[in-house]
Amino acid sequence: MPELVVVDVFCGPGHTAGNRLAVIIGGDTDPAARQQRAAELGYSETVFIDDVQRGVVDIYTPSIRLPFAGHPLVGVSWLLRARFGACDVIHSGAGAVPTWPDGEFSWVSGRPEWVTGRTTHQYASPADIDALPGPPAGTGFLYTWAWMDEAAGAVRARAFPRRGDAIVEDEATGAAALQLTAELGRSLTVHQGVGSEIRTQLQPDGTIAVGGRVTLVEEPSASS
Repeated sequence: MPELVVVDVFCGPGHTAGNRLAVIIGGDTDPAARQQRAAELGYSETVFIDDVQRGVVDIYTPSIRLPFAGHPLVGVSWLLRARFGACDVIHSGAGAVPTWPDGEFSWVSGRPEWVTGRTTHQYASPADIDALPGPPAGTGFLYTWAWMDEAAGAVRARAFPRRGDAIVEDEATGAAALQLTAELGRSLTVHQGVGSEIRTQLQPDGTIAVGGRVTLVEEPSASS
């Protein structure tokens, strides 16, 4: 039987907030069935682990399949390490994703070209970000951001998928943070949503590391 585990990813200090993630280990491998399951669960993303030893994964939002996404990959890296004791590489649709722990943070690294279909838009202040009543008009994934402390690389952000599915706002988005890091050319600490925190680091090989805290929400259970 497949197992369902639920975790919060990119939690703030004290492991508060974070973006909820469903992780399904094993089960139906049919993409249509997986897409339906992700829609039923209703989280911003659901990740299926096909091989726990090799870290082979398959990622879905409620409406589309993704080759790369930071939130599920950071969550899976933490879970595999917690449950099986080791996880150095995750194999996603985009390619091999290195992963490692550092204190309370779990990290993955990806290439900027893996992040597609997202637009970033800078606002004048964090107050402008907080004042947004909902998604700005338009379609396509929009990452709104403003400097909290430019010298320190601290950013306030909110993310609006605008895909037409049930996810109106995404609490914490690693891929969008990776894209913003690439655009700005510097490592960041992103304060997103109601209280989530994402860290990014430029890497010597041109990749960008994305890290955050992960907390277990529910123990494994049977999943259809």
